[in-house]
Amino acid sequence: MKRYIFILCLLSVYTFSFLSCNDTKTENLRRELDSLKTKMNNVYKPGLGEFMLAVQTHHSKLRFAGTNENWPLAEFEVGEIKETLDNAIKYLPERNETKDIPMVFPALDSLGAAVKNKDLKMFTRNYKTLSQTCNDCHKAVHFEFNVIKTPSFVPVGDQQFETNKK
Repeated sequence: MKRYIFILCLLSVYTFSFLSCNDTKTENLRRELDSLKTKMNNVYKPGLGEFMLAVQTHHSKLRFAGTNENWPLAEFEVGEIKETLDNAIKYLPERNETKDIPMVFPALDSLGAAVKNKDLKMFTRNYKTLSQTCNDCHKAVHFEFNVIKTPSFVPVGDQQFETNKK
C-alpha cells in the first residue's frame, strides 16, 4: 500500500510540474499570438478602390483580348477579375459593398463561357452584360458615379492583344 501511495505522490508531483510548465508555455504562446495580431493589424491592407482599379484594368484588357480573339489571354483576364473580386470579399469582409460583389459572378461566368467557346458574337454581348452588371452593382452600393463602359483605347501600351496567327 505504501508503494501505491508513493507512486501516487510521484504522479501528483509530476502532473503538477507538467501543468505548471504547460501553463507557462500556454502563456508564452498567448503573448506571441497577441504580438502577431498587433503586427498584422499594422500591415498594409488594400482598400476597395485598389481592388476595383485592378478589376477595371483586367476588364479593359479582357475587351481587347476578346475582340482580337486572343482567347488564352481573354480566359486569363476573366480569371484575374474573378480572383480580384474574391480577394476583395475575403480581405474586406467588413465593407458593406463587398456583400454585393457576388451579383457580378453570373455575368462573369457567362463571359467565361463565350471565351471558352471562342465565340466573338457571344463574347461581345456578354462583355456588355458584364459592364452593365458592374454598373448595377455600383448603383446597389450607392457608387453610381463610377460608370463602367466599353474602353475606347488599349489600357496598357506594352502588351500585345492580337494573336500571332499565321
